[in-house]
Parts: sequence; C-alpha cells; structure tokens
Amino acid sequence: MKNSVIILAGGQGKRMKIDKPKVLCEVLGQPMLEWVIKACESAGETNICIVRGFAGHFITNYLNGRYPTVLQRDRLGTGHAVMQAVDFLRENSDSNALILCGDAPFIDKETIEGALKLHTQKNRSVTVVTSVVDNPTGYGRIVRNENGISAIVEEKDCDDSQRNIREINSGCYWFKTKDLLDVLFEITPDNAQGEYYLTDCIGLLIKRGKTADAYISENENVSLGANDRKSLLRLNTIAREKNINKHLDNGIEFTCTDGVIIGNDVEIGAGSVINAGCVLTGNTKIGNGCVVGPNTCLNDTVVGRDCILNNVQANQTEIGSGVKIGPWVNLRPGTKIANNAKIGDFVEIKNSVIGDSTSVAHLTYIGDSDVGENVNFGCGVVTVNYNGDKKFRTKIGDNAFIGCNTNLIAPVSVGSCAYTAAGSTITKDIPDGALAIERGSAAIKEGYADRMLKNRVEKFNAKKEQEAEKAKAEKE
Repeated sequence: MKNSVIILAGGQGKRMKIDKPKVLCEVLGQPMLEWVIKACESAGETNICIVRGFAGHFITNYLNGRYPTVLQRDRLGTGHAVMQAVDFLRENSDSNALILCGDAPFIDKETIEGALKLHTQKNRSVTVVTSVVDNPTGYGRIVRNENGISAIVEEKDCDDSQRNIREINSGCYWFKTKDLLDVLFEITPDNAQGEYYLTDCIGLLIKRGKTADAYISENENVSLGANDRKSLLRLNTIAREKNINKHLDNGIEFTCTDGVIIGNDVEIGAGSVINAGCVLTGNTKIGNGCVVGPNTCLNDTVVGRDCILNNVQANQTEIGSGVKIGPWVNLRPGTKIANNAKIGDFVEIKNSVIGDSTSVAHLTYIGDSDVGENVNFGCGVVTVNYNGDKKFRTKIGDNAFIGCNTNLIAPVSVGSCAYTAAGSTITKDIPDGALAIERGSAAIKEGYADRMLKNRVEKFNAKKEQEAEKAKAEKE
C-alpha cells in the first residue's frame, strides 16, 4: 500500500488582501503550494490530495488535473480539513498518511524522509515534525515525556509554562492512517478558537495507549509560513539568500546581489557572472563562463557557454554558445538562437530560429521566422507575420543580407546569398543570389496635406492662443 499525502490549502489569508487562496501567493516566482508539492515529489510521495477552501476553483485551475482535490466548505480548523479527505485516506488505510500545510513552503525532502524513518522504526501512531526556535510566539508547543510527546498545545490554549517551550509544531505530521481514522471524528471544537484541531488527535491516540513522537528537523525554517505580506516578503528574502549562497558555494560570481532573484530549479555553470537586477526563474540553465545582466530576466531559458546577456528578457528560449545579446532585447517563447549569433539593442524575436553567426543588430522585429547562418539584418527590419487573421512564416537562407527598413510580408522566402535593398517591402519570394527592390514610385500631391491637416492645425493654434491669453492674464 502506498502512503497518502494531504496538503491543507483552504486558507483565505485575509491579511494578504487578495481574492485567491493564500497558498497561491508566490515565493521566488512559485506558489507556496507548489513548493510543498515538489518537496513531497522529491521524497517519492506522489499520492497527494489537496484540501481547498476559499476560492478553491483557483487551486483546481492551477493544478490542472495533476492531483485530486476535496472541498472544505466551512473552514473549521485543521482537523475539519482532514475530515474532508476521509475517502482518500480510506483508499490506503493500511499505510501511513503525511499531513502538511500548503502555506509552509520550506518543508524539504530530508525532513519528510527523516520523519517517516523515525515514525516507522519506532512504530509510532503519529510523528510530528518540529523545530526549535528562539521566538515560538504564534505556534503550537510540543510537550514531551519519557516516551515521546504527550501533547501539542496551541498558542491560545497555552498556560504560562507551556508558552516558554521553544520546540514548536511545524504543522507537518506522519500518522498511521488507520489510527488517524479511528480518532479523527472524535475531536471536538472545545477550545479558544472553536475549531477542530488536528493536534487533538494526538491526545486521543495517547489515551488509547498509542505512542506519539516528534522529529526535530535540521531545517530551521521548516515551520515558517506566511499570513500577511510582511511574512511573505520574509519567506522570499530567506529563499532568495539561500539560493544565492548555494550558487556562491558553486563558484558563481555575483558583482552585486541587489535585485537578484534565482529560482530553486535554476542551474548556473562554473565561471559565470551574475550582475545586479537579474531574475532567473523556472527551469533556466546557464552554461559556463557567461556574463548575465545587469537587469536580465530569464524564464525557462537555456543558455550555452560563454554568452553575454545584457538587459535581456527571455522566456522559453534556447540560446547557443558564444552568443552576444542586448541591451534591451525581448526573446519570446519558441525562439532558438544558434551559436555565435549577435542580437543587438531594441530587438524582439518571437517563435523563430536564428542561425549560426547571424547578426540582428538593432531596432528589428523577427516573428515566426526561420533564419539561416551568417545572415545580416540592417536597422529597422520587420518580418510581417500577422495579417489580422492568421500568422505566417518567413524563411531566410544562409548568407542573406536584409537591408535597412525592409518589410518581409509573410509568407515569403529569401534565398541564400540574396539581398534586399533598403526600404523595400518584399511580397514575393527572392531566388538565391538575387537582389530585390520593391519600393514603389514616389507620388507627390501638392496641397493634399494642407487640406487633410487643416482642422488639426487650426485646433492646435487655437489652443496655443488660449494658453497665451491665460498666461498673460495670470501675469497681470
């Protein structure tokens, strides 16, 4: 039988001042719920059910069928939340059940596995994941005895001596599923909050002669959650500093960490330099010897070796080795840039392939295009890929030269070693080695602009007169 995992994700988080569940608030670009899910998956625990509550459709939409959910219509405490998943628990009643909080993102693989090992080796009915902190305010206290623990007392129910206890409940538990089911519906809301506490199950199990224990996590942040924007910022700060320190230990150079945010799954090769203002998220991978930034944002982007990326925005992009990009470049999803290419300032590329050693110097848009090797783009080139209804592709062969201010009206192809004259609007395919000039004849109509702009000019002049009169009156 496989273990069951229940993630409690029903909290509203009123102090967050949002209209979606608190667990979808992000730490380093990922919802807190996703952090918890990934920790479970890394520990091999994939039989997961999420308990949703306030605005639960947001969670359903976010999960998109990855894991089942159950609805907690009335938020009456952690025990009540677990009750909603009773059918899920019964499916594997002979195994163990892991209960976690969806807004405590720093739970980790080592803690999950270590607590389960203690739980099974000592044959406990329940094992609580705990941490020892300097300031336990706001957390349930762990009351120990010679056989493990005797109780978990919530903050509002603590007496004076219990408030001095520094070992706190993280909100993460391993239960023997059968034992949990035996007592789950016996708990009552007889407490200061008027809620069904999951922790009361521990007292009931102990009364029945069962044993409970606590696993002290080596992760000092395992208990941390977020109830407001200040605490969410604290989580982001902790995670941000932890990831930067990890990369420092791996030999990555940071010239300045101001504004630097690096996601958990980002990989950076040895000898690379990260400058100020860089945001690296998703499954971004950066090769050895790169210089990234300043002010570069990469999401789900793969970068080869020895690249320079200055003021670049890239999303779902593949970049080869020896590539120079920036400043002020936007690389949109589906873009692939081959080795040794150069992408200059104010360039946008979308869903296109850029060949080896191709140069896109500046002020250019390339969309839905297949560009060969050693192509040169002049200033102001546009591949016109959209006609208002459908999008079409442009194909450019190796060694082509695209003159300044050329418009390539897709679908169109430019042959190898072909040349377009500056200012051309290309509507026909160009053969290999050919020059294309498509400018049209100049037509000058005297007086046309005067007539067309008459009303506009008159309004502007009248406005200037009014402003002058007003200024004169104020001066007098």
